Amino acid sequence: MTRRLLIFALLASATVALLLLNVFFGAVDIPAADVADILLGRDVHNDSWRFIILESRLPQAVTALLCGCSLAVCGLMLQAVFRNPLADPSILGISSGAGLGVAFVMLLYGGSVSVGMLSIGGFATVLAAAFIGATAVTLLMFSLSSIIRSDAMLLIAGVMVGYLSSSIIVLLSYYASEEGLRAYTLWGMGNFASVSTERLPLFSIIAVVCLSASVLLVKSLNILSLGTLYAENLGVNTRQLRGTVLIVTGILTALTTSFCGPVAFIGLAVPHIARMALHTDDYRKLLPATILTGGGVAMACNLACTMTPSGTMLPVNAVTPVIGAPVILYVMTKRR
Repeated sequence: MTRRLLIFALLASATVALLLLNVFFGAVDIPAADVADILLGRDVHNDSWRFIILESRLPQAVTALLCGCSLAVCGLMLQAVFRNPLADPSILGISSGAGLGVAFVMLLYGGSVSVGMLSIGGFATVLAAAFIGATAVTLLMFSLSSIIRSDAMLLIAGVMVGYLSSSIIVLLSYYASEEGLRAYTLWGMGNFASVSTERLPLFSIIAVVCLSASVLLVKSLNILSLGTLYAENLGVNTRQLRGTVLIVTGILTALTTSFCGPVAFIGLAVPHIARMALHTDDYRKLLPATILTGGGVAMACNLACTMTPSGTMLPVNAVTPVIGAPVILYVMTKRR
């Protein structure tokens, strides 16, 4: 018990430290005293520094924190329900659905959609398309979950949906313009900097509500870990639980993917990092540890993306495999 409390304290401290590092350090060198003054609302002699801290670094750090927490919880719940250590939102095709929605907007319509006299373009169109695509796949998987009883077969159905989405994206890319293809490629690399100060409240509220909902599922997930038949004998409606997990993870994936792009490996690797740290399968402990670890890993990746010698920002998906791939390889070799 003492060891686990110490681990939780270390995880919480590391999360807070990484949040502060993301705010205090970046491509532009700003003295720490001035950063502290800006955060405390005091006047500084350089207004551009205030803009960098309050309009760029702080929203980006909070976005990375919430995105990491959300994707990590999605991976944990999907791995629990489907009893597959490699289950995550991308396996179920939810991320591919978001990518397909964005592909239609960027590759087919050039980034803007016209409905009658109304024309919508820019970030709002990409956001709406990604959310609609991810939500559509989530509803499809939810419908299939009421028909397909086998967890393994439902996972295979998700993989097939992902392949189908990828096939359509390839066709759209073949006929797309060079500019549209470049814009879609950049979106697919992942980015925590797209959530502005005005968009941050909406992003935060949806993420926090869904993360709170995941906490309510902890007891059922613990019972389910003992076996499907055992859980049903204890009164757990496993099909309803699977559908609820699909809805919560679908909303979180749609939210993070639409705002930040398809961020890879966090949902897949972070739950295993939490398991290795705590040496337990008790979801009452795993869930908070996964939330803290997911936020910390995402902020560490964001810090690595911004602290480059050239001063340019790297895409998130250029960094996440460095952390995620070794973890997954370790899990695969350990389970043989």
